[in-house]
Amino acid sequence: MKTLRKTMAQALLKFLQQQYVERDGERHAFFGGALGIFGHGNVAGIGQALQQNPSFAYTLVRNEQAAVHMASAYAKASNRLKAMVCISSIGPGATNMITGAALATINRLPVLLLPGDIFATRGVAPVLQQLESPSSQDISVNDCFKPVSRYWDRIYRPEQLITALPEVMRVLTSPSDCGAVTLASPQDVQTEAYDYPAELFEPRTWLIRRPQADRLSLQRAVELIRSSRRPLIIAGGGVLMSEASAVLTNFAEQTGIPVCETQAGKGSLAWDHPQEMGAVGATGTLAANRLALDADLIIGIGTRYSDFTTASMTAFQNPNVRFINLNTAEFDAYKVGALSLVADAREGLQQLGAALGAHRVDSAYTTECAALKAEWEAETDRLLHLNHPGKPAQSEVIGALWEAMGPRDMLLSAAGSHPGDLHKLWRTHTPNGYHMEYGYSCMGYEIPGALGAKLADPSREVYAFVGDGTYLLMPGEIATAVQEGIKIIIVIVVNGGFASIGSLSRSLGQGGFGTSYRRRGAGGQLDGEPLCVDFAANARSLGADVLEASNLAEFKQALCEAKNHDRVTAVVVETDASVGVPGYDSWWNVPVAEVSEIESVREARRNYETARQRTRRHL
Repeated sequence: MKTLRKTMAQALLKFLQQQYVERDGERHAFFGGALGIFGHGNVAGIGQALQQNPSFAYTLVRNEQAAVHMASAYAKASNRLKAMVCISSIGPGATNMITGAALATINRLPVLLLPGDIFATRGVAPVLQQLESPSSQDISVNDCFKPVSRYWDRIYRPEQLITALPEVMRVLTSPSDCGAVTLASPQDVQTEAYDYPAELFEPRTWLIRRPQADRLSLQRAVELIRSSRRPLIIAGGGVLMSEASAVLTNFAEQTGIPVCETQAGKGSLAWDHPQEMGAVGATGTLAANRLALDADLIIGIGTRYSDFTTASMTAFQNPNVRFINLNTAEFDAYKVGALSLVADAREGLQQLGAALGAHRVDSAYTTECAALKAEWEAETDRLLHLNHPGKPAQSEVIGALWEAMGPRDMLLSAAGSHPGDLHKLWRTHTPNGYHMEYGYSCMGYEIPGALGAKLADPSREVYAFVGDGTYLLMPGEIATAVQEGIKIIIVIVVNGGFASIGSLSRSLGQGGFGTSYRRRGAGGQLDGEPLCVDFAANARSLGADVLEASNLAEFKQALCEAKNHDRVTAVVVETDASVGVPGYDSWWNVPVAEVSEIESVREARRNYETARQRTRRHL
């Protein structure tokens, strides 16, 4: 048998370069390169292998967590058909990636993590940055990745790669099981040579299958749909990952069934489609939430029913409501006591459409849906054009941004007050035009995420919508954008702190305690003078072009100018945080203190007790 003598790190990299994926007859390389930072745990192993293979691009980032965010956004913007490798040294470099690993796994996104590890020989211990355990020598900080990884392994011997790597690819290319994959690599093993079988490095194509629903489950689903009077589709992220938007559009038009969307599924239908009712749940629209309230059948497509989607299990109040779940993951397909269709979203919708034939919902229901959509679009127009005096409201900033962006441009955000407002108000033209990380709602995702999305599709203009609180967590990747010559537009919304959690705090009777940027006051609390941060100067110091706006007109002008720049550009605008977007027949379960010395908290608890009585168990 022919062999090739390579170090473990060299073999690993050569294998990754030969991995391809195929779906619907289209084939391409799976890995787009490596992101990370070198340290003593990987510089001589993975670092040396990357140095002698410049065709596998290596990007130096400023934070290992940011690297994983970039990789997650790259995979999401690629509909999980491409992935990145994230590398780190041992110790803090590795643990910095744990947050990113959790984000990738929760969002079902393929990311390969290669944290360096301590010596497999144990001859040198403790090494710099090593965590010691008095109960075992077979442990390191990399064991922390186990609960946030879909697959985890530690390579103690170079030949273990031969059996580990196919498992890595099986998980990364699985429509139902993908997430973060962690291969912990002891630093001595990375540099050890082995005679690997040459066939390990031959090109290998992984077929991304489109499973179909079984005949009996499909038949029962068709019967449920035919017998329902008020069906409602919830489009989740699985619609976009399956590239099923066109099929969903046809299905909705064929049957007349209205469609609402989760955060991950927003953009499954174009915003102006007659049956597009917008966001559902705790951050839902009045149209979608009112339909959900009385729906007798919910058809969930590629959704995992998070508490925001279900309004903490209060969204569906029809006593006879039933559920059909179309999902590639059996784990999600059986949720809420549903009739499960374990299938690819596109294939399953095509099967349902063919079986339903000429079946359509009643015309009275169609008329009701049209009236609700018209009411919601009028409300959206009002919020996007408030003509609020002084500093603009956040909804006005969103309106100006939407008017400035093209139909294929991508809006990307993640945490704070932005996801709620954007879920309701953003009018998405095309699939993947709305990129929201809300599975983990991770502050700091936005700027590195925008870089990853831009790498995945350079033809799209990418806008990162960032609050001042989340910006301060991870601005350093602006320097990475400058280094790599990647243009993104960063909209920094300054509202003096954490607007979202501040609003939540006030709803709990706690008055926004500890959520605004203020100096410590005379009474010992953070209620003194506002803390002034020069966000424009900060972004400029990292290499970005910067434009500042003090009112809505200046903000619109800045957006026009930013589009003409050829490098990373930040637009800074202050907003009036006191003007928010209403909730629409929705609720989110955040428990309030059962006893308190504060009257406003006691009042909030009474309201909480009343609201949670609407919670239902869908069994």
